[in-house]
Amino acid sequence: MSKLVTIFGGSGFLGRYITQRMAKEGWRVRVAVRRPNEAMFVKPYGVVGQVEPVFCNIRDDNSVRNVLRGADVAINCVGTFDAFGKNNFDAVQAEGAERIARISAEEEVQRMVQVSAIGADAESESTYARTKAAGEAGVLAHVPGAVILRPSVLFGDTDAFFNRFAAMTTYSPVLPVVGGETRFQPAYVDDVAEAATLGALGNAAPGVYELGGPDVNTFRELMQEMLGVIRRRRLVLNMPFWMAGLMARVFALGERMSFGLLKGPISRDQVLQLQQDNVVSEGARGFAELGISPKSMEAILPEYLWRFRPSGQYSAIKDSARNLKS
Repeated sequence: MSKLVTIFGGSGFLGRYITQRMAKEGWRVRVAVRRPNEAMFVKPYGVVGQVEPVFCNIRDDNSVRNVLRGADVAINCVGTFDAFGKNNFDAVQAEGAERIARISAEEEVQRMVQVSAIGADAESESTYARTKAAGEAGVLAHVPGAVILRPSVLFGDTDAFFNRFAAMTTYSPVLPVVGGETRFQPAYVDDVAEAATLGALGNAAPGVYELGGPDVNTFRELMQEMLGVIRRRRLVLNMPFWMAGLMARVFALGERMSFGLLKGPISRDQVLQLQQDNVVSEGARGFAELGISPKSMEAILPEYLWRFRPSGQYSAIKDSARNLKS
């Protein structure tokens, strides 16, 4: 019988790529999610019955144990940007990760891969960064041989980064950013999925890997590259941190008063994160040590951002027509 992997958050942006890769490797895949009915699209990633969405609440021991029972490998892709509510930073990124590792050890799961983030730091002012670090510590306390992946911001066809800002250009002449000079090292989502798969298969040495792509750019430069791809001219306006922090406090108040129904475009924690570069640390293990050549943004962005061009799918045809006229 083929081996079984449980992927927590296996229908998410990164998780679905890992799910596809593990299915192609011939593994049975349990996709552990809060809403299995919304994850049915993963079933065709394998043959009939190979990939199954199952319910799991990582805040509950019994729920986690049910989806780990009989598994050979556990992969945790679950993260959050919610500071409030039941599924907050601590509950998901610290306690949830530790719970998965603890029960994996109890159920004698052979290997574990934990997806963290560049910037995970127990001493950080950012709750997001602190809870990511706490999650790593909790995993290593129970599964010392775990593989921990710390990717920079991810890009790919359904990302929440370039797609979000590209969509803004369709109705606004101004593109506001916070931390315009903060540096990022974006990683292609499928490259990170390949790294997770290597860890799951036992083809990566235990420990921490920081995953950044071949390009290092400031936030402003990333927006300018995106604008070049979608062929739009917009003013990239850098918002001071103090102003962004003030706005974030107002948005947080609105979120609290609406019991989480109204969410602002930026949180105070995100403002804190944007004050730190999001790049691979000097001397850290990364894609090279895994034998992966990361793809550049130049090679991938046009494949999915074309729909934000003024003429969408007809943009190339119109360009050809202009060349014929000239």
